[in-house]
Amino acid sequence: MQTLSQFFSQIQVLYKTAALLLLSNCFMTFAWYAHLKNLGNSPLWVAIISSWLIAFFEYCIMVPANRIGFSGLSLGQLKILQEVISLSIFVPFAFLYMKQPLKLDYLWASLCMLGAAYFMFRDKL
Repeated sequence: MQTLSQFFSQIQVLYKTAALLLLSNCFMTFAWYAHLKNLGNSPLWVAIISSWLIAFFEYCIMVPANRIGFSGLSLGQLKILQEVISLSIFVPFAFLYMKQPLKLDYLWASLCMLGAAYFMFRDKL
């Protein structure tokens, strides 16, 4: 049985990790996909360099997030948390920034991710 201080310590790890992963996924989503909208007529090397520059900042946030997260979460939990956050950033990005239609498939994918999160975190519930 874990003590109350251990519980709050794990919650702090989860919140810090999630906050940093949210921020890093914003950068990464732009690094991966924004060039499709903004640099479609530019040479490929321009898109690659631009994406790498954005991804550098993503890594500066993601690496500490993973280090903090790994202090209280398993590797599988850390990965599922990142995937859930990634989808939660991607859907608004696709709809609002890339002007893609909002499809019901995003809901089904989100439900599958919630199921995966449940199985990865059920020992902590």
